[in-house]
Amino acid sequence: MRVLIIEDEATLSKTLYDKLVDHNYQADIAENHGDAKYYLDIRNYDLVLLGWHKASQSIDLIADIKKEAPKTSVIVLSERQDKESEIAALKAGADDFIRKPLDYDILFVRIEAKLRFGVSNIIEIEELIINPEEEKIIYQGEEIELKGKPFEVLTHLAMHKDQIVSKEQLLDAIWEEPELVTPNVIEVAINQIRQKMDKPLDITTIETVRRRGYRFCFPKKVS
Repeated sequence: MRVLIIEDEATLSKTLYDKLVDHNYQADIAENHGDAKYYLDIRNYDLVLLGWHKASQSIDLIADIKKEAPKTSVIVLSERQDKESEIAALKAGADDFIRKPLDYDILFVRIEAKLRFGVSNIIEIEELIINPEEEKIIYQGEEIELKGKPFEVLTHLAMHKDQIVSKEQLLDAIWEEPELVTPNVIEVAINQIRQKMDKPLDITTIETVRRRGYRFCFPKKVS
């Protein structure tokens, strides 16, 4: 599960990051809205923790998050204590509203509840089902053996269906330390998808767009 922390208070964001990692979540920190939009563009998040300060208008970001990633839950972490602010956040699309200072035991119970009962991330396209939570692919009722990074690459491209995604974007989205690996790992993952899935099933899930990247194109029969 991946979480984006949008919080300009450095000490709090670092504490949240450390606690999330201790709970076995993957996490990124965005110190401002520009960084947040960058991360949201290149990665798929299950949850966003959005800091809302008394002098901040960060609530406006909720609509953008929900427009681009409707399956992503948003929990507002607010310095504002009044009922009107809570109502405004929920009306703007927030899934939960928690007041600061944070009680971390309560925060993680609420996080787990949102991720457990949130909108399913299962992708269904005709007879193809991709279940990211269980790392499972089913086609025409049969399970396909594709795990690890090839599965994550396929899932990321499927979540951005019909969009061209570059190698650099795939590296940033999937690898924890993308600067330590070469773009060739993407080619290896794509080749495994084609060998283990496309060829045996006589389908095409991913097409190469020369010099630009890859695009999820299923359903598309092999000619």
